[in-house]
Amino acid sequence: MNTLLQIEDLKTWFPIRRGVFSRTVGHVRAVDGVSLRIGQGESLGLVGESGCGKTTLARTVLGLDPSHSGSVVFDGTELIGKSEGELRPLRQDLQVIFQDPFASLNPRMTVSGIVTEGMVQHGLTSPRERDAAATKLLEEVGMNEDALHRYPHEFSGGQRQRISVARAISLKPKLVICDEAVSALDVSVQAQVINLLMNLREKHGLAYLFISHDLSVVRHISDKIAVMYLGRIVEYGASREVIDRPRHPYTQALVSAIPRVGVEKKGRIVLEGDVPSPSRPPSGCRFHPRCPFAIDRCREEEPPLENVPDDDTRLAACIRVGEIDG
Repeated sequence: MNTLLQIEDLKTWFPIRRGVFSRTVGHVRAVDGVSLRIGQGESLGLVGESGCGKTTLARTVLGLDPSHSGSVVFDGTELIGKSEGELRPLRQDLQVIFQDPFASLNPRMTVSGIVTEGMVQHGLTSPRERDAAATKLLEEVGMNEDALHRYPHEFSGGQRQRISVARAISLKPKLVICDEAVSALDVSVQAQVINLLMNLREKHGLAYLFISHDLSVVRHISDKIAVMYLGRIVEYGASREVIDRPRHPYTQALVSAIPRVGVEKKGRIVLEGDVPSPSRPPSGCRFHPRCPFAIDRCREEEPPLENVPDDDTRLAACIRVGEIDG
C-alpha cells in the first residue's frame, strides 16, 4: 500500500510566557515526538483521553498550528514550513470534519453555498451550476434537495454533520481528518454517520485519520489504531488486535472501559490520579504515575515505541510489555 501521509518525530510545543517582557519560561508539549503512517485508502484511528494532543496533531497536519520540529509528508510533499499560499493547492486533497457541526458551518450561508464553496474556489464548478452540484453531494450523504436553500440552524445535529461530510467530500479529497466527528451526536445517529463514512470510503477510496476518545467507535471504522498519551504514541497495531489484546497498560485501561452487553470481560481498570501537565511531563515513562505495573525502572527510563517481543506487527512503548498482557 502506497503511503499517503507520513509523520516523523513531530513536535508541537506552545511557549509559556511570563513577566513584563513576555519571556519564554517553558513549553506546553502538546505533541512531543509522534510518528505515524497512513496508506492510500486506509483508515487510522487515533484515540486517547481529552488533552492528550490528538486535535493538536490534526491541526499541525492541516497547517493550523505551527510545529516545533519534525516532518509531515502528504502525498510526497513536505508540509512543514510551507506558507498558506504554498499549502492552498493541497487543500483540495486534505479535508477535515470537525466535532461541532453547528460551529463549523457558516450560519449566514445556505446549504448549497456551504457544500459547494470549495468547489467554486478551486474551479470545479461555476456559481450557476452550484445547486446541481450541491444536489448530487446531498444525495451522497442521504439528504434531499429541499435542503439546498435552508440554513444550518434549521437542521438537527445529525443532519448538520451530514452537511459537513458533504462539504468535506466535495473536492474529492485523498485524506479526510475526522476530529471527534461523531462524539457530539446521539448513539443511534453516530452509527448512521459512521456507516455513511465507511460507505463513502469504499466508494471514493478515501483515507481517514479518525480521532476519538471512544474505542468502541474507532474499532468499527479503523484498519489500525494508534493510542496517544500525553503527546506521544504508546501503542499501535491492527484495530482488532489492539482492542482484543491490548499490550500497553494505558490501552488496557481504555479497553476495560468499553461497555459490552452480554460479553464476559475482565474487571474495570480504574486509573489513579490525573493526567500530568504536558508542560511538566514526568521523567521516564510518562504513564508511570498512573500505571498499576510501574517499577523503579519505569521512573528512570523513557521506553521507545518498538515491536512487542512476540508480534512484529504491534508497537508498544512499555519496558514491561513482555511481562503483562491484555
